Amino acid sequence: MGAVTDDEVIRKRLLIDGDGAGDDRRINVLLKSFTKWCNSPATAEEGFTQYQRMLGTLAQCEFSMGKTLMVYDMNLREMENYEKIYTNIEQNITSAHEKIAECKKEIQRAKRIRKNRQEYDALAKVIQQHPDRHETLKQLEALDKELQQLSHIKENVDAKLELRKKQFHVLLSTIQELQQTLENDEKSDNDDNNQESPAENGE
Repeated sequence: MGAVTDDEVIRKRLLIDGDGAGDDRRINVLLKSFTKWCNSPATAEEGFTQYQRMLGTLAQCEFSMGKTLMVYDMNLREMENYEKIYTNIEQNITSAHEKIAECKKEIQRAKRIRKNRQEYDALAKVIQQHPDRHETLKQLEALDKELQQLSHIKENVDAKLELRKKQFHVLLSTIQELQQTLENDEKSDNDDNNQESPAENGE
C-alpha cells in the first residue's frame, strides 16, 4: 500500500467534513430526519416542527456550501494573483540578469579601452625617448634575435628536461631491478641455508 500524501489526507477530510464545520454530519442528520419524518406517523404539528428543523439544517448546509464556494473562489483568485506576482518576479530577475551581463560587458570594454590607452601612452613615451626610426628598428631586430635565442634556449632546456626525465625513469627501473635481484639472491641464500641445516644435523 502506497504512502498517503498530505493533499490526499486534506482532500478526504474535506470530503468527509466539508469545510470543517460538520457539514457531513449535518447532511447525515438531515437524511435520517427526512427518512424518519417520511416514515413517522407523527401529528401535523410534530411533522411541521420536524420539517422546520430540516429546513434549518438544510439552510445551514447551503450557507456552509456557499461560504466554501466563496473561499474556493477567493483561493483561485489568490493563486492567479500569486502566479502573476511570480511571473513578474521571474521577469524582473531575468531583466536584472540581462542588465548585469550588459554591465559586465561594459566593464570589460572599459578595461580594454583603458589598457589600450596605457599601452598607447607607454608606446608614445618609448617613441619620444627613441625618435630615431632607424635606431628603433635596430633595437627591434635585436629584441627579435634575443627572443629567438631565448626560444632556442627554452627548447634546449625542455629537451634536457625530457632527457633527464627519461634517464631518471631508467634509473628508477634499474634500482627496482637491482632491488628485486638482491631480494631474489637473499631468498636464494636463505633457501640454501635451510637445505644445508638438515644435512648438518644428520651428520
